[in-house]
Amino acid sequence: MARILIAEDESSVRTLLVRAFTQDGHGVESAPDGAAALDRLSRAEPFDLLLTDIQMPMMDGIALALAAKRDHPKLTIMLMTGYTDQRERAQSLKALIHDIVQKPFTVEEIRAAVQSALAVRV
Repeated sequence: MARILIAEDESSVRTLLVRAFTQDGHGVESAPDGAAALDRLSRAEPFDLLLTDIQMPMMDGIALALAAKRDHPKLTIMLMTGYTDQRERAQSLKALIHDIVQKPFTVEEIRAAVQSALAVRV
């Protein structure tokens, strides 16, 4: 199974995602903001997927995606947002990211999106 890093500032969403992907058999770690996620990326075994919210304190998901791709070019990155303006900002990253998932989403929708992203890696 895959190693997934989740960067999400809303603790309830972060807990939901960790639980869902752990139940699917993935190794999952999480961070409450982009800066903590970037630190995890540099300290841990390589991750297969970074799933990050765009709007977060300390370092937003776009800055995180840019830094993560620079330091880990093979990392698959997915962004999440509930804001249209943030989604539009992220469109310029299409070459670096796999997808932008619109919030709110169901557990089934996010599982399917992650499965699609991980399938591309194989």
